Amino acid sequence: MHVKDICSDLKRDIRKIEHANEILKSERHEVDEKTIVLNVELDKLKETLSMREEVFNTNLSKLENESLKLKQKIKSLVDENSKMLEKLK
Repeated sequence: MHVKDICSDLKRDIRKIEHANEILKSERHEVDEKTIVLNVELDKLKETLSMREEVFNTNLSKLENESLKLKQKIKSLVDENSKMLEKLK
């Protein structure tokens, strides 16, 4: 093989590698764009989750307080009922 043929083959290989490199750069750019979009969506989901968690905790606290008040009222009514029964006897 002559030096001229080797150089020609090397130039062809370089063009192939440069073309493959451009394709990879393009694919990398697409992946980077998709990653940015996914990160934005993830941030929105985290924010939504945080707000829902806050609402859940607020509602849970209200329900726990209401439950405690109802338990106290039931206890009071049971005590009152017991006293009335004692009076009837």
